[in-house]
Amino acid sequence: MFSYSDYLTLPLSACLAVALDFVLGEPKRFHPLVGFGWLASAIERQLNSTNRQALSHQRIVGFIALNLLIVPFIYLAKSLSQIPTFGLIIDTLLLYFALGHKSLHDHARAVSNALNKQDLFGAKTAASYIVSRDAAAIDPIPATIESVLENGNDSVFGTLFWFFIAGGTGALAFRLINTMDAMWGYKTHRHYYFGWAAARLDDVAGYIPARLTALTYALLGHTRIALRCWRQQAPLWKSPNAGPVMASGAGALRISLGGSACYQGQWHERPALGEGEPPMIAHIEQALTLVRHGVFSWLLLILLISVAIGWHYA
Repeated sequence: MFSYSDYLTLPLSACLAVALDFVLGEPKRFHPLVGFGWLASAIERQLNSTNRQALSHQRIVGFIALNLLIVPFIYLAKSLSQIPTFGLIIDTLLLYFALGHKSLHDHARAVSNALNKQDLFGAKTAASYIVSRDAAAIDPIPATIESVLENGNDSVFGTLFWFFIAGGTGALAFRLINTMDAMWGYKTHRHYYFGWAAARLDDVAGYIPARLTALTYALLGHTRIALRCWRQQAPLWKSPNAGPVMASGAGALRISLGGSACYQGQWHERPALGEGEPPMIAHIEQALTLVRHGVFSWLLLILLISVAIGWHYA
């Protein structure tokens, strides 16, 4: 828990980290999450060999592997953040490394820029970097908007939420859990058992942030439509957290998303999201604006809360 003085510095630290992310973007080389992903892949190859993948006890192995990966980094982050004088700097840097706000803009705009140049192949290729679908079968506009809405929660709002709860350590822990789910959380033959723990932990860690994100989208867009889509469509979506976020976001933008999509050579018919016109290129920027305005709103809200706590303790 934080003292009242921590609450007074928390929004300043968050604002600085968001500014650093938006000015510098993610590190081009030696990104901590990239290195973590490489380590996770190496461990998974050792502990989840082909002849073990169909065994149900791989759930236990996956749970142990998950803890071996994330607990040491969380402990290290917590220890560094408690260093006198430097703790606030460490917290700020941890949030900066965990955020994916600028990266989300860069990847989405790569798609819209390619489409504006009539480069459909380039747009599909750029979209394939941010969605787990077959590049040749991607419809780049709705795929990109869905990714912006969902990753707005995973790499931005969820990260900020856990930063406000537990500082830089919380932000790092959430992104590590989210990264593990992105790598191991698929219901494929390879990861059905081994990735079970990563998927369930991500569902738990993202439960509250996802609903706050959905509420943010609704309040900043077509509110009544967004809330109705959230209530009616989210329960039909397989992911308990992606459903509310994307249904509310699509409703807030007043566009139609969802429908068929191709994953690993197989077509899947997904529930409809939102309502209104099919998405156009301009809606990609509108989705980014929704996320960006949401970030500003969250920072302003936490600043007001911090000031109120400061007055209470004064």
